[in-house]
Amino acid sequence: MANPIYNAPVEGLPFFSPQHANSPGSAIELNADTPTLFKPLKIRSKTLRNRIVVAPMCQYSAADSGPLEGALTPYHTVTLGHYALKGAALVFIEATGVQPNGRISANCPGLWSDAQIDGVKAVADFIHGQGGLCGLQLAHAGRKASCVAPFIAMKQGLRNVRATKDVGGWPENVVGPSGGDSEVWDGKSIDDPKGGYWAPRELSISDIHELVQDWGKAAARAVRAGVDVLEIHGAHGYLINQFLSPVTNKRTDQYGGSYENRTRFLVEVIKSVRANIPDTMPLFLRLSTTEWLENTDVGKKLGSWTIDDTIRLAKSLPDLGIDLLDCSSGGNHPDQQLNPFGTDAKDYQTKLAAQIRKAVRSEGNNLLIGAVGLITEAEQARDIVEEATIKEEAEAVKKMTEPGNGKEPMADVVLVARQFMREPEWVLRVAAQLDLDVAWPSQFLRVRIPKL
Repeated sequence: MANPIYNAPVEGLPFFSPQHANSPGSAIELNADTPTLFKPLKIRSKTLRNRIVVAPMCQYSAADSGPLEGALTPYHTVTLGHYALKGAALVFIEATGVQPNGRISANCPGLWSDAQIDGVKAVADFIHGQGGLCGLQLAHAGRKASCVAPFIAMKQGLRNVRATKDVGGWPENVVGPSGGDSEVWDGKSIDDPKGGYWAPRELSISDIHELVQDWGKAAARAVRAGVDVLEIHGAHGYLINQFLSPVTNKRTDQYGGSYENRTRFLVEVIKSVRANIPDTMPLFLRLSTTEWLENTDVGKKLGSWTIDDTIRLAKSLPDLGIDLLDCSSGGNHPDQQLNPFGTDAKDYQTKLAAQIRKAVRSEGNNLLIGAVGLITEAEQARDIVEEATIKEEAEAVKKMTEPGNGKEPMADVVLVARQFMREPEWVLRVAAQLDLDVAWPSQFLRVRIPKL
């Protein structure tokens, strides 16, 4: 019989962490009135304690050279671990390069080497100690690689700055499905002081095959590190997104041209990752569901990746082993025209997610859908009192996942990013606004209050 006064540890960790009576952020009592947002969700062998996920957020805080190049540090454990401590169900490690030249900056993390496993394991161990799940996003930046950290660029009054060799960059090894000066993301020449990107070289067939293998190898390392969920990054103008779009993929071989050819690289990456992880492990895919180029000159000339393409792809994803589609948008071309729902709309991406979910579910497809970009920007929200703001946010995320009046929910999970950086306790605040009793961290119970 367990000793009722014994401070029991979480088993399986390399350090002491007390076992919470209830995992933070989980509903104390589940009943018919519990919002879907705070009901557990099982995906393969893993169960999310609620439907709130911390989306991957680049931090530009890994070493750019040396034996720990690309490895996560205590900084990542502190920031990501705190989100789990305060109740997030699943916390994603930021975009992690499957090859050294796949990083956005020299200070981004990677998993191309066994030397990088321990850093990931440290993050995963801490998250597990709080009853949360650890996710990791596997990525390759393609033609948007070899840049400096944005907070460095800001000091120069620029949005983006090329990283040269002397600051850890790799100007000669930036790659894409198509290459040359015409394929620079921002269209600016090397002589333009306001240019922020390098001209990519075109990947060869052997390069592509190596990339597919390296995605699988990185996935295997993530499993060894104790990661619970993997996500393949196919959004925001990075390499997979570049292959999908006819704007950036001008190849004439088996990886370019038709829809089937442009999606071939992604399909091969999915198969490679799935083959290197357990069948019990959930696998997500993040996509830019539209490029917002349909009404632009470049889109009319070359075509673009649209919501209809995403729906077509989404219907095939479960058979490939994808469990959840993480719906974002844009990022592949500077001429994008965002938000056809109106300049004041704050939920254009969630409407895209809802459209995709409705389309796939109408055919009996059980692909889960994640919505990102729901939460208002701080500068848009501070014109009203704080309590009204969090109440608005709480009701919005509740509505996202709640079926009602014969309608399907807009999404199965919500992915929140920057709001967690502003308010790590955001899950607890949302629960309080919904008058829901959820667990707090054991160490914080002495200061627990009914509303934050």
